Amino acid sequence: MTKIKLCGIRRKEDIELVNLVKPDYIGYVFAKSSKRYVTPEAALELTRLLDPEIIPVGVFVDEAIENVISLYESGAIKAAQLHGEESGEYISELQKRGITVIKAFKVKNVSDAEKAEQSRADIVLLDSGSGSGEVFDWSLIETVRRDYFLAGGLNENNVSDAIKTLHPFAVDASSCIETNGFKDLEKAQRFVAAIR
Repeated sequence: MTKIKLCGIRRKEDIELVNLVKPDYIGYVFAKSSKRYVTPEAALELTRLLDPEIIPVGVFVDEAIENVISLYESGAIKAAQLHGEESGEYISELQKRGITVIKAFKVKNVSDAEKAEQSRADIVLLDSGSGSGEVFDWSLIETVRRDYFLAGGLNENNVSDAIKTLHPFAVDASSCIETNGFKDLEKAQRFVAAIR
């Protein structure tokens, strides 16, 4: 069964929503430039309300490594999703601490898919861009043999095709389950139902 990640969780209402629809993962965005940014303190409070079967993931862009480690040690997150230029050494250091690392790759051509294939991260995330809500050319990743999260423009209408075509380990969504910039229970339920 393809796993589900709902990203951009930032309010208590969002936690109530995910506790109802039960994705496998949720994402907190710690990049200050994002409209979905959450503070470390808020993330810890939200995780305390989260169903313990759901894995909270921190989403980072070139964050100081000690901040990522601190969030993990506080219990706010259980995995780190990296969207910047983080090095292999940075990834290895997090892994040594017991942190599962998801490395995001923007797929514009076949060589991007090859780079993802070579990454030392525990798992990779293949995307069209940072939260652009657009689908990329899936034929570029047909040769990827490792497990990956598929992101970028997925919605209730195309996600089952994506799963049938690509068999990703997991799918990741944020904007398609929002109305006016906030998580929408009915949209989240329809998205999850389309997958399951």
